[in-house]
Amino acid sequence: MSDTASTAEAKLPKDLAAEKGLVNVQIDGIWRQVPKGTRMIEACRQFGVEVPHYCYHPKLSSPGNCRMCLVQMGMPPRPTPGQDPTFDDEGYQPIGWMPRPVIACANTVAENMGIRTGGELVEGVRKGVMEFLLINHPLDCPICDQAGECRLQEFSVGHGRFSSRFIDMKVKKPKNVEIGPRIRLDDERCIMCSRCIRFMDEVADDPVLGFTQRGTYTTLTVHPNRELDSNYSLNTADICPVGALTSNDFRFQMRVWFLKETQTIDVNCGTGANITVWTREDKVYRITPRQNDDVNSCWMPDSHRLNFHYIDSPERLTEPLVKAEGKHQPASWSDALGKVADALKSHAASEIAIVASAKLTNEELHLARTLADQIGSEHLTTVPRDAESDGILISADRNPNTTGSKLVWRRADPAFRLESIRDGVRDGSIKVVLSFGEDLTAEAGFSTEDLGKLDFLGSIQLLAGATAEASDVVLPGAAFTEKRGSMVNVTGRIQRLNRALEPRGLARDDWEILRDITASFKGESGLSADYPQMIEDVFSAMREEVSEFEGLTLSKIGDLGVSVTETGVTIPLLENERARKAAGEIVG
Repeated sequence: MSDTASTAEAKLPKDLAAEKGLVNVQIDGIWRQVPKGTRMIEACRQFGVEVPHYCYHPKLSSPGNCRMCLVQMGMPPRPTPGQDPTFDDEGYQPIGWMPRPVIACANTVAENMGIRTGGELVEGVRKGVMEFLLINHPLDCPICDQAGECRLQEFSVGHGRFSSRFIDMKVKKPKNVEIGPRIRLDDERCIMCSRCIRFMDEVADDPVLGFTQRGTYTTLTVHPNRELDSNYSLNTADICPVGALTSNDFRFQMRVWFLKETQTIDVNCGTGANITVWTREDKVYRITPRQNDDVNSCWMPDSHRLNFHYIDSPERLTEPLVKAEGKHQPASWSDALGKVADALKSHAASEIAIVASAKLTNEELHLARTLADQIGSEHLTTVPRDAESDGILISADRNPNTTGSKLVWRRADPAFRLESIRDGVRDGSIKVVLSFGEDLTAEAGFSTEDLGKLDFLGSIQLLAGATAEASDVVLPGAAFTEKRGSMVNVTGRIQRLNRALEPRGLARDDWEILRDITASFKGESGLSADYPQMIEDVFSAMREEVSEFEGLTLSKIGDLGVSVTETGVTIPLLENERARKAAGEIVG
């Protein structure tokens, strides 16, 4: 055996750690290896050891406000002059424990450090911290919106006293204060963790919140002549560990333990923020951001999270409609699809155009292109939606799947035929238009007079509107919360939509409608084995034509998505977060 091999075998695990950039840390009596510079609280979390905390958030700076994360720390005693360090059989120096606790959120680990998250000292100080936090806290848990997800409630059971020793009058603070158009403050519940203040300063770049007064009378407030009107204000309610900040939209609507959680993605812009949809009995009650450090970190804009009420709008279309003598009449799906097929068959391919929204999934765009190929029409386009980026999370591309349409249609610009289609409708060379998920008069540049020139207009629509009104056949589609499928965001990451609700009434998922239109056009009343029976079948067929999707399935995309192409686009919030992490300001 070589000398090198003998030396490697002789090395203890503690000695190998340094070669990997790790340090040896004893956590609750067990030696662990963690990266150098890791904060104590994160080192414990890596091995499933919970350190209770309020003010700490890995995406924000660590002020050490709440003192709930106190742990006992130990280091090897310093040897006296002329004395060599002593080691145990495993090569570790004995730990001398400090008589006072330290905060785990702001202190980092070091070689041969010891951390105790339990014991008489730690449990005693935690009970003391909890007692101080609860001195002036109102006992209104039964009516508090935070019930069911309140960290104060949870930690008071696990780390607090069983009864209160406080006999004086509680300090009263402002209650039910509307500090912004979408959020309310119950200051008497605030435990002054400052998470909301730091978020508005460090992430939203709108430092409008702060503390005023001192000691027991300290209160959270907005700066004079200001209000919490940022488009990211509701993130403060998400990270508030108690019920101090609540959303006006969700306040007193539903208890969270009754709600079903569905992990999906936002479709209001090309960022594709990861979200959780909270539902009960086929109704959406709220949408909250879901952590994905490659897309939206832990945050999302208010405008995006609140844009779901249209799903239950009175304008929602729930059954197929066929126009007869200038008026829409309810019809069966077979009759409505037959009308569309008859219109397609009675016109030349050059007279037919398809306008498919870049809000559709990859699977729906694939089927739209398949239909255009079956017809033989080259008039296939999306509708661009471009605006200013907000420099945080809202993309300049307001379509959620422009990148997907480029990949699926193999076009650098999937909207390049839009202008020629408009011209064709106006000069009469295009006589039939199928609109899939687009209101043509809203952003596609068509006027009501333009649509009146057509021999036939068929559309898949979600809501009543000018295009639906002008359509000869209206096919009710599904909202984003009622779909399964995939989209590719502006950075080239394929992500998955998951169904949280069933489509309303007789409405169908858009991919099923597109499949059935193709079958009807080909004169097939039933669906043979050649047609996809499930959304997974559509993805499989699409994957054969899109090399970027090779090896993927809907299940393999996972909850966080997979990067499939490089676009050169970056998300400003993530760039800022990486810079702050590199500077050591946040854990990230």
